[in-house]
Amino acid sequence: MPRFCTAMFTSITTVLVVSLLTVACVPQSTTNNNTNTRTTNTKSKGLKIGSLLPTTGDLASVGQQMAGAVTLLVDTINDCGGVNGEQVSLVEVDSQTDPRAGAAGMTKLATLDKVGGVVGAFASSVSSAAVSIAVPNKVMLVSPGSTSPIFTDNSQKGYYKGFWARTAPPDTYQALALAQLARKKGFTRVSTAVINNDYGVGFEKAFVQAFEKLGGTVVNKYKPVRYDPKAQTFDTEAASVFARSPEAVIAVLYAETGSLFLKAAYQQGLTEGVQIMLTDGVKSDSFPKQVGQTGDGKYIISEAVGTVPGSNGKALDALNKLWREKKGNPPGEYAPQVWDAVALLTLAAQAAKDNSGLGISNKIKEVANPPGKEVTDVCQGLKLLKEGKDINYQGASGNVDIDENGDVIGVYNVWTVDNNGKIQVIDKVSPNTTVKIRS
Repeated sequence: MPRFCTAMFTSITTVLVVSLLTVACVPQSTTNNNTNTRTTNTKSKGLKIGSLLPTTGDLASVGQQMAGAVTLLVDTINDCGGVNGEQVSLVEVDSQTDPRAGAAGMTKLATLDKVGGVVGAFASSVSSAAVSIAVPNKVMLVSPGSTSPIFTDNSQKGYYKGFWARTAPPDTYQALALAQLARKKGFTRVSTAVINNDYGVGFEKAFVQAFEKLGGTVVNKYKPVRYDPKAQTFDTEAASVFARSPEAVIAVLYAETGSLFLKAAYQQGLTEGVQIMLTDGVKSDSFPKQVGQTGDGKYIISEAVGTVPGSNGKALDALNKLWREKKGNPPGEYAPQVWDAVALLTLAAQAAKDNSGLGISNKIKEVANPPGKEVTDVCQGLKLLKEGKDINYQGASGNVDIDENGDVIGVYNVWTVDNNGKIQVIDKVSPNTTVKIRS
């Protein structure tokens, strides 16, 4: 066995042991009183899926908006007859935006709840921990938001054996879109500051490569600023990022720690005249308030711009309409990607006539990709599959055509923060992939 594979197996075994011990110390419950785990439709003998999303931790402000999409689609599917003649049951687990908690949650879902598929995780570092448990347990993991290029690399190496996919495109595309946006605004000298995990470092590397190919210079390329996800003070990191007079700072952050980083930069007087460019990890309505306001009441990150995976799928209008009917407000960030992840898991199980992770894994690309009759309504898709017909699901986030690495290609929304601290989407971009970057 090659040395890397031995190391990987040892790492997986260690995570499994630690996770099982962690789970053993947590009382399991199927009631709504447990904030970390919730199970619905417990009497169902049919398809069982899990969700592993952050309702607490550094990404809670985004993750809390995502969870509603899972329950809404599961309820919709059960109202139209379920999957394989049975109701779908759902086990919800809070990943806490933490790889250890995510590993413990994934272990529980795979070995105790015995789910066939899982929607999650969101943070790339948590998905890295979770997929190492999903693969040996033959559980299909579909992430609606883990965008690190590392998953493409590992899929190409055969590590995931078909038990991994995602409905948000990898950051090789978002980094390219952000690099093109920076050059369009006339910036030639920028610096980067990123959270030191799979998401931040993967994005940084892809951005540097793309920006340089477009003729720009990353002034701290050889001394990158990568902050500790557990850090609470950022004065040194902020000073370093702004030290070489960049025209713009590319900040790849999570909301809780990112707000502290940007506040520290402002309090040191570093942000004046420098464009702040952000990404999907901080796009939530609460983020400008987390960063705070200036003495005259202006929001510190007013006029900052950023990118986030957008949605332009044929099912988007129907999702927005249903969401408003059920919840009275528009869906939050990544709700379309979550919706599509649930849709693909359930449609694949029906296509396979098998509720196991192996059955789902064998059919998920078949229901997502051509050929087959295009369907946007999941209930219609389930009906056609029951009749033995082939389908090509067209999602809310996009067409969700899944390639051999489990990846999709998407569009990106460009957003900004106005003087009232409100986030506004001002444009939609699709990266010009004629500028090739290595994944």
